[in-house]
Parts: sequence; structure tokens; C-alpha cells
Amino acid sequence: MDIGGPTNVRHVAHVTFDRFNGFLGLPSEFEPDVPRKAPSASATVFGVSTESMQLSYDSRGNCVPVILLLLQSRLYDQGGLQVEGIFRITGDNSEEEYVREQLNKGLIPDGIDVHCLAGLIKAWFRELPRGVLDPLPSEQVMQCESEEDFVKVVRLLPQNEASLLNWAINLMADVVQFEHVNKMNSRNLALVFAPNMSQMADPLTALMYAVQVMKLLKSLTEKTARERETSSSAVERRGNNEVEVSDKEEDSEEEEEDGVHIINNEEEATERIREAADEHKSGSMKSEFQGSSASDSKDHDGAVQPPIRTNPIGSK
Repeated sequence: MDIGGPTNVRHVAHVTFDRFNGFLGLPSEFEPDVPRKAPSASATVFGVSTESMQLSYDSRGNCVPVILLLLQSRLYDQGGLQVEGIFRITGDNSEEEYVREQLNKGLIPDGIDVHCLAGLIKAWFRELPRGVLDPLPSEQVMQCESEEDFVKVVRLLPQNEASLLNWAINLMADVVQFEHVNKMNSRNLALVFAPNMSQMADPLTALMYAVQVMKLLKSLTEKTARERETSSSAVERRGNNEVEVSDKEEDSEEEEEDGVHIINNEEEATERIREAADEHKSGSMKSEFQGSSASDSKDHDGAVQPPIRTNPIGSK
């Protein structure tokens, strides 16, 4: 009997996808159909769409590229928020090129100048294929005149761009908290960030639009800083109230131990007065009764009469 060849054969191969080197261990027969190199994000972290980058969430729930979180963390750790002119002063070009190469390899070297870190954050936004604010209708942005108008118009952003804008606004709000040291207020920050948030071909139109974008960023940054201050004040007041209540309870316990009672409201005061009146009335009646008994035992001359002894019937 002849035995035929195997049928329904399946070959299983386990491969690994590396963000920088593509698929590792890919069988040669699949290479024509599957690109050896990874997408653009594997080759560089600048000038590529966020859709092809590794994303993560920040402390406020914004889904942003990991590269931004790494640069932000390093900037904060090195005290960049307290450095005068942060995001305004440019870093060394040679150092920036070196750091770019390392970032493209998934590394972030130590000892980077804070101005270089800040410049790379701005460069990342500037080199996006599409500006963060480009999805917004430019006509509507140009018509905005108040903070409320800007808040309404940014609600039209897609989720990815909205997360990036919110991350940038909170970054600027963090810097503004130290403006007494770094000399960077909301207007200065909006001025240096505005050209990096949109892209227009016509230079004149781009300049006019950048001015309006600057107003948008300034308005939203001030709004965020104001909300933070209000929230912080509310938490502080709540904490002070809890401390006052605790102190009052301790004082009340100490006064009760010392035999002192504090009257806290009108009803309790009325009840205390009524009790005191009843006690006074009871004491007066008792004194009057005792005085009457004593006077009955005296004669008209004031001498005390002896008590009258009576014998029971039948006794002698």
C-alpha cells in the first residue's frame, strides 16, 4: 500500500517585533510580504505621526508619546522649571543632534542641558506631519475673542490632538508656577510655543494665525493655572476647617473634664435658664418652709418654746 504525503500541514514560527529593528526571527519566505524594517516611528521619534509611536498616559490621563514623557520627566528632575528663560533660550545645536540620535535608539543620555531638553520638546511639536491645532477650522480660531470662545473651539479637536494640547498646556502651567524665578509668564510661553502648534504654507497667513494661536495658548494656560490655584485653596481651607473642628472637640473634652460646659446654641441656653430658674424656685420654697418651721417653734418674745409632750391615751 502506498502512503501519500502529509496534508493540512501548518508551520508555526514565533517572531519578535522590535520598535527600532522591525521583526526579528521572521522566516525568509515571509520577508517579501512583511517589511523588514519597522514603521517610521521605529526609525525616528521626530517628524512622525503619533499613530505610529509608542504611547502612554500622563498623570492627568492624556495619552501622549512616551518620548514627551521622558523629556518632561528629565526636564523636571534637573530643575528645568526654575531655570531662567526656559523654553525661550535655545540649546547647543551639536548637543541637540547627539540627543536626537540617542532618542531614536530609545535612549536618553544623562547630563543633558535643560535648554536642550526644552528645545527638543518644541521641536517635536514643530516637526509633526500635521500641527496639533491644524484640525481646527482656522476661521473659527480667528474669530475667537474670549477665553470661553477658545475653550469651545478646542473641543472640536480629535482625541489625539486634544491630548497633546492638554499636555502642552499643563506643561506651560507648570512653568508659570515658577515665573518669579524663570521669568517665563503665560505670555512669554505662548509666544515661543505658538509657531510650533500649527503649519501654514503662506508665511503672511501663518504669521497672523500664530498671533491668534498665541492668544489661545495664553488664555488656556492662565485658565489652567487659575483652576489649580482655586483647587489648592479649596483643599487648604478644607484642611484648616478639619483642624479647627478637631481643636474645638479637644477643647470641649478638656472643659467637660474641668467641669465647665459651653453653651453652643439658643435652645440649649433657654433650657439652661429654665433649669436654673427651677432650681432657684425650689431652693426658695425650701428656705421659706424651713423659716416657717423655725418661727412656729418660738413665742412672741422670740424665746424658743419647748415642744409639747403628749401622752398617749391610757398612760400616766
